[in-house]
Parts: sequence; structure tokens; C-alpha cells
Amino acid sequence: MRAQASGTWSATRQVVAILCVMALAAGCAGRTGAAVSIPADAPYDSRPVASGGTLAVAITSDADALDPTTSTTFVGREVFINMCEKLYDVDGKLAIVPQLASALPEMSADQKTATIRLRSGVLFNDGTPLTAAAVKRSLDRHRSKKDSARSKELGAVESVDVVDPLTVRLHLSRPFAPLTAQLADRAGMIMSPAALDRYGDNFGAHPVCVGPFAFASRVSGSQIVLTRSAFYYDKAKVRLEKLVYTVITDANVRAANLKSGDVQLAERVAPSDVPLLVADGKVKVLSGGTIGYQAITINLANVKGSTAKPGVVNTPLARDVRLRQAFELSLDRQVINRVVFNGLYDPDCSPLPRKSVFRDPARKCTTRDVARAKALVASTGAPTPVPVRMLVTATPINERLGAVIQGMAKDAGFDVTIVPTEFVTSLALAKAGNFDAIQVGWSGRVDPDGNLNGQVNTGATTNYGLIHDPEVDNGIKAAAATADVAQRQALYKKVVDRLMAIDGNIYLYHERYFLGVSDKVAGIRYYADGLPRLTTAGYAKADT
Repeated sequence: MRAQASGTWSATRQVVAILCVMALAAGCAGRTGAAVSIPADAPYDSRPVASGGTLAVAITSDADALDPTTSTTFVGREVFINMCEKLYDVDGKLAIVPQLASALPEMSADQKTATIRLRSGVLFNDGTPLTAAAVKRSLDRHRSKKDSARSKELGAVESVDVVDPLTVRLHLSRPFAPLTAQLADRAGMIMSPAALDRYGDNFGAHPVCVGPFAFASRVSGSQIVLTRSAFYYDKAKVRLEKLVYTVITDANVRAANLKSGDVQLAERVAPSDVPLLVADGKVKVLSGGTIGYQAITINLANVKGSTAKPGVVNTPLARDVRLRQAFELSLDRQVINRVVFNGLYDPDCSPLPRKSVFRDPARKCTTRDVARAKALVASTGAPTPVPVRMLVTATPINERLGAVIQGMAKDAGFDVTIVPTEFVTSLALAKAGNFDAIQVGWSGRVDPDGNLNGQVNTGATTNYGLIHDPEVDNGIKAAAATADVAQRQALYKKVVDRLMAIDGNIYLYHERYFLGVSDKVAGIRYYADGLPRLTTAGYAKADT
């Protein structure tokens, strides 16, 4: 199903959402009213699986270009995880483990040189060998390509040397504790040099990496198809013949297709659908996620692109921090969670997840205070209602979230216009600076640097609002320079304190991902990073 066309929210839907907010603020139950318990860690279904078959996977939106250097979408990562392996990965406890590397990096005494040894006998999905030269080629591309989204992630890497055919050495400008974690995501994905030579900047339309599945085809906005790789080093474990990712933006439709058997996996099941699927009996619901965040990003200074120099954005929220503070005070994170997400998400005001050892354990969020919000608005002298034009992803649940925010903010003197926009289009608008505010999130990384460096650091690709603050930039840099947990926690506390003072990102909650799986399917690994790993997945033998 295609994403809905862009447009503003209708008056009828707005009224329904506001009434819902009022009811829930009065203490009513969630939309379904049903309580459900899903284990925090998805259990691994170890039933034997048959060889062959196609797995249909419903995804929430189209991915951007399947180029590890430039990609920024979570959906893209869901596809990459099964076709583009990295130097490192995470295990079920989010511990970093070698993937294309044969061991964790060997660090020099001054922590400024990392030596990485590679697996031997590994082939890309075009049959060419994985070598140290190929690793250097990809890392250099990540670091230097003009439109790279990885350059900040590898900003401490000054150069990459080929030591021998299966060893590379990274030279760092400074100690950089998050290095291995960064190489456990897209910054560590290695691309076929032959494919890079052939396709150049158009690599994303013909991606070739090392992986259990190889890219086969794509219909933009609709479908991505992967087929089992003939060259994968661990191909004996791969059972499925084909993966078909189909874009279905409406969560209710994803759930319905899962129940009918039209798809076997549905990612990011809506919280309101979780109890219905659990009760179905033919579907399992696995829980992942929670290491990312969702927020409202205010465009503070992005007029020529998120990596360009800061400019002047002439909107009330951009001009006056008191209005941003008032806007935040108008929101009730707990009610949002109950109204929109059935109480299954984690309301919060920090980009760092609650379980992170680097998080300030004493952090408290503001609570809704309409009187104080109104006073702040009045103190600015701004005419009311204060206009706010906010992009939201064009899906029913995101539009519902937008409407709830719209209703709450109205009480404090804001006139929020909701603009539903197709997801990839909304990111393009955000990168270009063509927005006033956007409801957007980040899927999260195991190291806190991954939730900050690329999102709020000056010049970062996904710093859509273009926060540019020396205290933030220097704090992130200092925290990454030490491996001492206590020191990093103290430094990240200052960074988050500063971010809350700027209020350019109004953090709302940590999303909890729910993966709906047909009971006929086994062998899926689903961790807290929310990425379905399908290398060993297949149809349980008893069901074939």
C-alpha cells in the first residue's frame, strides 16, 4: 500500500482526537482497553525449519537509497541487516561481537590506532573477495563522500591503512570510545569495490555487499526483493529462498495482512493491535526496540541544509526559546502514551534510553502545566495563537499522534497545522530545511554517541533543526574521548541538560517495536535494536 498523500489534518479527525485526549486525561483506559504482557526480550524460536520458501515482510515505509554511506532510514537498516554485513554486530544482549572482522579491534596504548583483522574466505554477493583494500575503500567512502551520513560517525578516523590482505589499521585523531559501536552499524558496512566501480554514486540502486541474501530488485515506494546468496560464507544456515519487503504504511492493514497470511512478518505493529494479534493464536508478537527515541524537532537554523552553515529561520518557535518551552509544557507525555500507544511505550525527555549506564539516573521530565505555558507565551509578546506547521509521517498512528499534540498545544495558545507527509519525502524536506517543526525519531544505537553525535552535533546530516552549540559539540566530543563510564555519564548529563535548555528537540518517548510473526515461522532473531535478523529464519518443518 502506498503512503497517503500529503495534506493537513481534517477538522473532523482533529475533533475526534481532541475528544480522545480529554477522555484519557480524565483517567479513561486506552483505545482497546486491553492489557497485554509481552516479554521484554524476544525469545528465539528454535523449531527446525525447512529449506526454501519466500517470506513476505510488511514494512512501514519505503527505505531511502540502499547505500550504506548515505542511508538514514530505519527501514533501510531492516533491509541492510540481511544483505549488508558489517565489521561488527551486536548479540542478543547488545554486546558487540565480530561479524566480518575476526576479532574485536586491537587498540594501541594511546587508543589512537585500531588494528582490525578480517575473516578469511569471505566473498561479496558478486563473487569477488572481501579484502583489506575493500574495507579501506568503503571506510574512506563513508568518511569523505560529499553526501555521506557516516562522516560524523567516523569523524575521529584520520586515515585507513592496508596492513596485509586481511588486516586494516585505522589511525584516529583522538581516542574515540564509540569506534567499535559505530562499526557495528552502517559505518561498518563494506561494499563490493567492483560494484562501486560499476555504479558509483548510483550504488544504492544496485547494492552489493556480504550477506545471507543479495539484492534482487526494487519497485520504488512498493517492494524490495532479496534472494538467497550463493556466495555467503555461512550459507548452510540460510533456509529461505527469498525475502519480499512490501511497504504497507497503515498499521491496521499490516496486522490484517498478517492475520490473513498474506504476509508472514509485520514490523512495528501498532500498540493498539498487539492485544488483538496476541489473542489471535496464529500470530506471535515479539518485542524489540527501546534504545531510540521520538521527538519534535524544531527548525532553529536550517535554511540551506542540515550540514550547511546556520541561518536565520523566521518562525516564532525558532526565534524564542520561551515559546519552545511553552510548547513543551503544553504536552503531556503520559497521556500521549495512553491515547496513541496503548500505554506500551516509554514516555521520556532524554535521547538516551532508561537502561543506558551513561544516562543520568536522576533526570526528571517536565509535566504538563498549561498555566505556566500560557504565561511564557504572554511574556514573549507574540500574537496568539502562535502558528506551528508540523510535518508528521503520513500514517494513521502518526497522524493520530500529531492530532493529540495539536489538541494539547491549543490549550496553551498554539495553532498547530499538521502536515502528513510520506516518510522519505519528509526526511528530504527536513534535511533541506524546508520545515518549521517535524515529528521524527531515531532508532538508537548501543553507544550514547550514536544517539547524539549524528543528531545534535553541528554539521551532522540528521541534525535536521541545525542545533549549533559549542557546549553540545564539545561535550559529545569529550565524552567520546574516554572509556571511563562515570566520566562519560557526567559529560552526557551536561550535554542533555544543555539540549533541554535549548529545547530544539522536544523528546517525547522511547518507542517499543513489536514484530508480528506468523506462527508458521521460526528462527528469527529479534533484539532490542528492533532489526529482524532472518539468516536462520524459515518455515517450521511441522508446518510445511
